[in-house]
Amino acid sequence: MLLCQSSRCRWIPVPGKRGDYKGREKGMATSGVKSETLARVEVPMTFTKRFENVFGKDALAGYGFILPATIVLVALVAYPFGLSVYYSLSDKVIGRPGSFIGLDNFLYIIFDDDIFRRTLRNTLIFATVAVALKASFGLGLALLLKQATKLKRFFRGAVLVPFVAPTALTTLGWWLIFDPTYSQLNWVLKRLGLPTYYWLGDETLALCAVIFVNFWRGLPFFAVTMFAGLVAIPQELYEAAETDGASAFSRFLYITLPLLRPVMAIIILFSTIFTLADFNIVYVLTRGGPMNSTHLFATYAYTMGIMNSDLGTGAAISLFLFPILVFVVIFQLKMVRRQTDYAL
Repeated sequence: MLLCQSSRCRWIPVPGKRGDYKGREKGMATSGVKSETLARVEVPMTFTKRFENVFGKDALAGYGFILPATIVLVALVAYPFGLSVYYSLSDKVIGRPGSFIGLDNFLYIIFDDDIFRRTLRNTLIFATVAVALKASFGLGLALLLKQATKLKRFFRGAVLVPFVAPTALTTLGWWLIFDPTYSQLNWVLKRLGLPTYYWLGDETLALCAVIFVNFWRGLPFFAVTMFAGLVAIPQELYEAAETDGASAFSRFLYITLPLLRPVMAIIILFSTIFTLADFNIVYVLTRGGPMNSTHLFATYAYTMGIMNSDLGTGAAISLFLFPILVFVVIFQLKMVRRQTDYAL
């Protein structure tokens, strides 16, 4: 019997029938493992032991290890978030102290600000389309990367270039491609005898352009992560299915897709959060234009809070994204839990 008190344990032999022990020993003879009758008895901890667990040397050492990370989180996350909440409840502007006005900023952007309502629509379209494209094409690219080729290491490394390159620099390159005066894209279309377009001057085309650049940049993250999930699937499952005569599509539908769903759910969760909070791509390409057709929460909050000096309204716009992110995270975590249970 194993008698435990706090973190200390000692063994106590438990008497049993001789025949029972022989039967157990005989049953385990083939594996070379001797069995014993063990019982675990839990002894309630005293107040002194509980105090040592919370304030003992080991506990204090653990607190010391997590203290730097806690300070960083408080300084870079908790303090700015609290300051945003304070500003959103006031009429604070740059250069002048504000007074408490309650929820007036939130009521204004919801009921009186047409640009905010358009920003909300843009953000939902932007996030939905971009994440769907990245998930679909990312899975296809991951399947291609999994195929054995002579240059597989080169392609697996090259596919990461859009993701690891600086966002502002790569987006500036796309701005030159879409620029109406120096556009290489329009030059190619003109050479082919096709009509040219003012890509960043048309409301619909501008929104499509920022969605495409976000898709181009985020695709490697999906592809590489899904590739890791594909490699983790046991090859024996495919071999058994192929032996049974299953087609390639059937193997993908009944083996690859179910076992990859938990990984896909996690990737979609992170990508949705990053896409909803995107700032660099839209700001470099369009500054939210034309006619506010590409404004997202981040860019519109920056425009109102910094460019227009209205910190209260800008903070309210940025905080409006918070409950949306909370809902997305809770929904996705539930989906991850369901998909994990299904895969198991």
